[in-house]
Amino acid sequence: MHVSVVLFTGDLRLYDHPPLRAALDAADAVVPLFVRDRAVEAAGFAAPNRSAFLADCLRDLDASLRDRGGRLVVRSGDLVEEVCRVVTEADADEVHMSAGHSAFAAHREERLRAALEEAGRRLFVHDAVTVVVPPGAATPASSDHFAVFTPYYRRWTQEHLRPVTGPPRKVPVPEDVKGEALPVRDETTGLSPKLPPGGESAARKQVTAYWRRGLGAYADTHDDLAADATSRLSAPLHFGTLSPTELVQRARKSGGTGAEAFVRQLAWRDFHRQVLAARPRAAHDDYRSKHDRWRTERTAGADIDAWREGRTGYPVVDAAMRQLREEGWMHNRARLLTASFLTKTLYVDWRIGAAHFLHWLVDGDLANNQLNWQWMAGTGTDTRPNRVLNPVTQGKKYDPEGAYVHRWVPELAEVAAPLVHEPWKLPEPDRAALDYPGPVVGLADGLDRFRRARGKQP
Repeated sequence: MHVSVVLFTGDLRLYDHPPLRAALDAADAVVPLFVRDRAVEAAGFAAPNRSAFLADCLRDLDASLRDRGGRLVVRSGDLVEEVCRVVTEADADEVHMSAGHSAFAAHREERLRAALEEAGRRLFVHDAVTVVVPPGAATPASSDHFAVFTPYYRRWTQEHLRPVTGPPRKVPVPEDVKGEALPVRDETTGLSPKLPPGGESAARKQVTAYWRRGLGAYADTHDDLAADATSRLSAPLHFGTLSPTELVQRARKSGGTGAEAFVRQLAWRDFHRQVLAARPRAAHDDYRSKHDRWRTERTAGADIDAWREGRTGYPVVDAAMRQLREEGWMHNRARLLTASFLTKTLYVDWRIGAAHFLHWLVDGDLANNQLNWQWMAGTGTDTRPNRVLNPVTQGKKYDPEGAYVHRWVPELAEVAAPLVHEPWKLPEPDRAALDYPGPVVGLADGLDRFRRARGKQP
């Protein structure tokens, strides 16, 4: 009997899964395998929220496989060693997996390929995580990647998309290959209280609901902080319980400005992956502009703590940081605001903010997180590296009635807009009655420090 192994990584679904489809086409039986890679845990990527969401995803994937006569085999340890063990136990001829785009993923793939070839087996790597495949498929004539989004997007929209496939009807799995017990959510590890459930089943229901209620208005509402009108599909996309290619094709069939704006956001996801694939060091080092005068934990510890805890004295910033802890998620506009405040107003190293986000975000994706932080810090691909987002102006624009602030900063629940965004302007008796701090820094002072640090005159 011919057996293949399909290694699930960031693609925990059955719908539109090229590696699984190829493995089934090539063999009489397939071993669906997920390895809890100890190297991922050692590197700090197995944060509590993502570990809990992952447990949901794996249990849902196992249930879907069992509906089709199969099951998920879970192992723990070094990924290369565990895959090779399963290949030997199943007497498999080949392994199929999706391509990763970080330096860590590329190195792991190289190790796995070499180990399998030494054992006389083959590794097949498929593009299933991005829309335009592979990330370097769309490149300018003069470089190995696009550094500016707009020309990338023009090229991206011209690329041919692979056909989307449905889930398999049957997944025959050899009985003699054993796995460990499926993981479960650990509620004792500091999870966000409102962390949503993970898994392909929940994600597909979420898409159906959003297509009905929000896609058409996405262009007009996605920046409205209080409306919470974004799709919230970032976590399913990060874990691969949804196919980005399927989402793009479905959105294009729907048509309209809302669908077009939604697709554009998926293009940003691919954009960051092609940058990281070409410049893997950008996960930790400045992509473009080098800055060595950042404030750090040693020089700005109190300000950083206030930012993390949502006690900066700037209501829209504090609302966003509290939402992050409560839900393991943050509105995209709020991510820009909080990143600008930390890196530009407080002039703190972007890596400190990126690490905090990676700890809490259930959608904590290396490419999107690190490169968006660099974009906002002025060290990345942004063509206007000195832009500064004013939290008061932004709050009044994107939360004009103060509903977002009222939701997450209950101390200000009785303060009406527009003063809810500037509580320091309240009459002194009213101000003193609030259990809410004053600003950690004046906006003018923060801007002056930023300009001086960047060598610019006020």
